[in-house]
Amino acid sequence: MVLIGSILCLMTLLLNVEVYSKEVKPIRLAVLAPDDDSLPFSLHKVLPAVLYAVRTLLRQGEKPMEVLYRDTQCSSTYGPLTAFSLYNSGLADVFLGPLCPYVLAPVARYSSVWGLPILTAGGLNGNFDHKEPHYRILTRMNGYYSQIATIVLQVLQKFNWKVVALLFHNYEDRTTKGFSNCYFTLAPVYTALGKQSFHRAFDEYSKDRDYIKLLKEVTLHSRIIVMCASPDTVREILLAAEELGMISSGEYVFFSIELFTSKMESEQPWKRENDTEDRNSRARNAYEALLTVTARIPETEEYKNFSREVKEIARKEFAFEYGKEEVNAFVTAFHEAVLLYSLALNETLEEGYSASNGTIIVQKMWNRTFEGITGKVTIDENGDRDADYSILDLNPESEKFEVVANYIGTEKRVVDEPGKKFHWAGGRTEPPSDNPACGFDGSKCPKNGDNQLIITITLSCVLVIISLVSLAYFRYYRREAQLASMTWKIKWDELSVSTVSKKKRPGSKMSLTRISIASTVSAETLPLYDTNQQMFTNTAYYKGTVVFLKPIQRSRIDVGRPSLLEIKMIKDLQHDHIVRFIGAVIDPPNCYLVTEYFSRGSLQDILENEQIKLDWMFRYSLMYDLVKGMTYLHNSDVRSHGNLTSSNCLVDSRFALKITDFGVHFLRSLDDPDVLGSYIFWKRKLWTAPELLRMPVRPPEGTQKGDVYSFAIIAHEIVIRKGIFYLGGQHLTPREIVDNVKNSQNTPFRPYLEKDSYDDEVIHMIKKCWTEDPTERPDFQALKSIIRRLNKDNDSGNILDNLLSRMEQYANNLEALVEERTADYLEEKRKAEDLLYQLLPKSVASQLIRGESVTAEAFDGVTIYFSDIVGFTEMSAESTPMEVVDLLNDLYTCFDSIIENFDVYKVETIGDAYMVVSGLPVRNGNLHAREIARMSLALLSAVKSFTIRHRPHEKLKLRIGLHTGPCAAGVVGLKMPRYCLFGDTVNTASRMESTGSPLRIHLSTKTKEVLDTFKTFVLECRGDIEIKGKGKMTTYWLIGEQENPKSNPSPVTREEPIQNSKDVRETKL
Repeated sequence: MVLIGSILCLMTLLLNVEVYSKEVKPIRLAVLAPDDDSLPFSLHKVLPAVLYAVRTLLRQGEKPMEVLYRDTQCSSTYGPLTAFSLYNSGLADVFLGPLCPYVLAPVARYSSVWGLPILTAGGLNGNFDHKEPHYRILTRMNGYYSQIATIVLQVLQKFNWKVVALLFHNYEDRTTKGFSNCYFTLAPVYTALGKQSFHRAFDEYSKDRDYIKLLKEVTLHSRIIVMCASPDTVREILLAAEELGMISSGEYVFFSIELFTSKMESEQPWKRENDTEDRNSRARNAYEALLTVTARIPETEEYKNFSREVKEIARKEFAFEYGKEEVNAFVTAFHEAVLLYSLALNETLEEGYSASNGTIIVQKMWNRTFEGITGKVTIDENGDRDADYSILDLNPESEKFEVVANYIGTEKRVVDEPGKKFHWAGGRTEPPSDNPACGFDGSKCPKNGDNQLIITITLSCVLVIISLVSLAYFRYYRREAQLASMTWKIKWDELSVSTVSKKKRPGSKMSLTRISIASTVSAETLPLYDTNQQMFTNTAYYKGTVVFLKPIQRSRIDVGRPSLLEIKMIKDLQHDHIVRFIGAVIDPPNCYLVTEYFSRGSLQDILENEQIKLDWMFRYSLMYDLVKGMTYLHNSDVRSHGNLTSSNCLVDSRFALKITDFGVHFLRSLDDPDVLGSYIFWKRKLWTAPELLRMPVRPPEGTQKGDVYSFAIIAHEIVIRKGIFYLGGQHLTPREIVDNVKNSQNTPFRPYLEKDSYDDEVIHMIKKCWTEDPTERPDFQALKSIIRRLNKDNDSGNILDNLLSRMEQYANNLEALVEERTADYLEEKRKAEDLLYQLLPKSVASQLIRGESVTAEAFDGVTIYFSDIVGFTEMSAESTPMEVVDLLNDLYTCFDSIIENFDVYKVETIGDAYMVVSGLPVRNGNLHAREIARMSLALLSAVKSFTIRHRPHEKLKLRIGLHTGPCAAGVVGLKMPRYCLFGDTVNTASRMESTGSPLRIHLSTKTKEVLDTFKTFVLECRGDIEIKGKGKMTTYWLIGEQENPKSNPSPVTREEPIQNSKDVRETKL
């Protein structure tokens, strides 16, 4: 055999599968596997299957492919580096592998970022079951270990076995080697069995292993033993069991999980050529008690031919001899992976996508069935193969293991093989019991004893009876003393009420008593969902602790012996999810019930607060707390609640739910006559069961089945978070809802619950709890199991972990709220700054934002633009105010969009006047005249095509004036500050506009002199004009601007403007 392992670690061997056209870029398949032939998935075993698939596809005319491979060494350090190298070098379009979980995990995570599909025959453990967010591009071609749990459970149910022991190989040195495959294989089985089965791990490579001792310990706990180890280790364990007599008795059954056993090992696994005949014979007898679960191997001629071809490729091209070993499921999975990828790739290319679009390719691979070498291959919607398995049993006649049942992956059930039956050791014809009559240690079967033992037992019983009688008398005497002392009674002077009401403590606004703002509004006219605001009162200090006070609306309170017993019963209740009853104040007019106080308020407060985000784990936890509290209450002497509502479920600082407002009904408030028939009166009945609503006089303690109905209404509140008794699009008053619930028996009237929006099991649970027939409703003990199953992700059994999880979610919710508020603040700040930048120059506004004072500044040279509309006054008189507003808005919107293209600053608009300046607040040399001139030409061109909305046939006549000179500028005023310009230049520019002509640009000599420096503008001399305050001034008309000036143009002296000149252009909008 050629040793190429070391070469694979140093260089890449590129396998050219076939000669292909240079014009077609081949697809690169990167195979990642360990170069260790002791493993069932070494490179020498999987590469021949990949090459066989590629060559088959090429013969069918499919796209050419290249196969590259790397040795991962099953190393969590070296393995990912090989993938990084291939990706960085652009040598991989798809990964086949890795197989070792500690290599697969990082490579799969990075592949989801790179967008490279990854198909593997490994990754069977549960860590890869949830693809989002890290493994969303991972496809598993060999199924997953959870299927093994299904197989084992179905076989156990078939033979009515419940008590099981688990034995599996695991490394002692897990710091360097991690957990073994057997650990991951049996972990789902252990979970499916309720995490209560006896289990032991052993290192099959350890020198200190003692299977005799291990099996002796197992026999004390179970008769059904599920194992996972190498075939040699399984053989040694069964030989040890034979030595202990466990086989001949026929009382024990062994399961072996050997998913990828070769045919030679599965047919006669007890036989070893290098072992003695005696041990082989003993092993043969021991294997009669063994059932083996392994991957299903097809018996078709096509598969047999495939197996021969793979062995031949391995021998010729990789110098690897299979010998008696058969092609295993890992190898065939690589072949199926190539076929699946090819199918998805072709469909992706046909739809116009690129071959590098890994996301689309993966979508094509998932949730589909295709024909593979092993038959029909199904990939489910999670990207996992629905693998098939076989259960093998030893046929005593043929002395070979044969298939007696098969697990059909697509159907997820075990089906018996026709004509086959299970065989049992020890000559049994029926399966043994998992729970022997005498117990696992024989202690349940009594032995012959003497009279001394009988006497001892009798005396012990008498002594126990005397002790119980004495204890009962003592407890009776102590109870009577406690009743007489009335320790629950609290004096009003012991409460500090005023202190609490004056202090503003966090959460002091929240407590049990919730008075609706709309409580005085008639229930006939007020819809249910219009009253979400609440007020919270009634707290006090008692012995340094904040307590809650609930008023007792009774003028007279008689406390007899039955009442004292009930108060003691309530006060003695102690549970994590029951509000502690502290006592009562019965000093008229101050009469209150005193209980624990919770600053977070009630469950209803939490659900109505949209700022508190509740994920499903949190919601299930709240429901689970409620169910645990009600289970305790129903099992106590209280028996039932009678007034279970979301407002009577309080939430403490640790987000644990506690139940209140039960028992001592003789102290609780009767319905106030002023409240009878009101909105609050009917709203309180929304949680009441229909059979109680129909009673003429409802018992205050209610019923246990009525509490279950109330729980269903609360669970509905938790699930949808849209208020009590949400009806979708309907809006009914509480009284209308109560009447419908009470009167609709044939078709029960219940809250709206969408089937497609929530988990089916949650919907089924709620509907079961609010069913019309009370006898069909489950009890809280059953609900406890249902919710524990729903909340399995949070069912760690560790109170601290669950508490930290809740607090972490609350902290995350606060962080998200702070981030949201910060983002809102920054957005409003940006809007304010944008508005300020529109009112003032940006440089000036920035100074004001920084808190700096803005001083006036003088500018040596600026050009100012003035314009107005000729005839605007007459047009305004003939138009409505709204028409004038629309006209100016349309015009100035047009102007504002144009001036954004020039280095100018809009100063102000007054009526139809429009003022613009260039050269301030940012100086621009002499460019200010050019910018204003070009802007003026653009505005004049735009106004000629402008349409007046209410006078479409009239044209606006814009009159423009320009002047250049010095000026001063600064911010004036504190309220509504304005950036104003001062100086004679402003006045002169205004005179240029007022003495101009419609649709002409009138400018002064100063402006003309600056424009002449650019040698592009065409000007026409107007002559001397009388200017108010200035006398006579020589002024000019701006005609246009030359595109390619050849010389400095001279002013035009004719009266009419230049028309149709090729050398003159007007800037168009």
